[in-house]
Amino acid sequence: MNLETKWLEDFVALANTRSFSASARQRHVTQPAFSRRIRSLEQAVGATLVDRSTTPIGLTPEGQLFLVTARSMVEQLSECLAHLRGLSMANEALDIVAAHSLALTFFPHWISRLQKGVGELPTRLVAMNVGDAIHVLREGNCDLMLAYYDPYASMQLDAEAFPSFSIGQVNMLPVCVPDTDGAPRFSLDDDTAGVPFLAYTQGAFLGRSVRMLLKNDPLRMRLKTVYETAMAEGLKGMALQGVGMAWIPDFCIREELASGRLVRAGGTQWDIPLEIRLYRCSLVHKPGVEKLWRQMMKLPRDFLQA
Repeated sequence: MNLETKWLEDFVALANTRSFSASARQRHVTQPAFSRRIRSLEQAVGATLVDRSTTPIGLTPEGQLFLVTARSMVEQLSECLAHLRGLSMANEALDIVAAHSLALTFFPHWISRLQKGVGELPTRLVAMNVGDAIHVLREGNCDLMLAYYDPYASMQLDAEAFPSFSIGQVNMLPVCVPDTDGAPRFSLDDDTAGVPFLAYTQGAFLGRSVRMLLKNDPLRMRLKTVYETAMAEGLKGMALQGVGMAWIPDFCIREELASGRLVRAGGTQWDIPLEIRLYRCSLVHKPGVEKLWRQMMKLPRDFLQA
């Protein structure tokens, strides 16, 4: 196989822009020349990488797989050249994507604890929904992903290609504001009353866990959805306003529960246990990620758990 580095850079550019003309301008070549280079890459690889039948263009399944390797190779070469030029890579930040609720509340505490075991760890954090985060990780556009794990979720990651560490356990609790006596204003344990429901939107990962809990329970007939959002913090805000009841990860509402501003809306049978994991892509060999992974493997399991 005879691959030219510029072909890999061309392919990464095309995957980013989804346009031959835009990629050609970015790579400072004519569009016919750019197209020929992509054809040459496909011939060298022995597979069709680009789906030219769509607008904007897409990648074939082979192209999606090859993109991770191409990005990794281009990145490694760039890092190596920078190192040879005497540029320090010691302070290179790791790009992490995380579910919104984890980014806002869980991540600061966890990363602070982790750094006590592995040393200074420069990071860049981007919050997004779990589905988008999985897509970003699969395409090699981030170094690490912090997400909830659900063994029954439809979007599963291959354990060999995307190894992970379990770094926390969390319970989603049904909560609402208290009444004047301190009891829940909306109770799941009261079989006679309807309950105004603050729900996750259909595509939200946490919403699936709630729907699984209620799937075969008659309670769902008493829940009247009055508000929807994809973010746990949004549901917490509405719950604090007394609008209804919501399932919210416990680490998001510790202060509110301690102060009595929110109370449980039902017994522990309504709790939803979830696991939090840190993922990486094994096809990407960024030195900072490799070093962190080795260090984490040496830490006691209970140290990794926030």
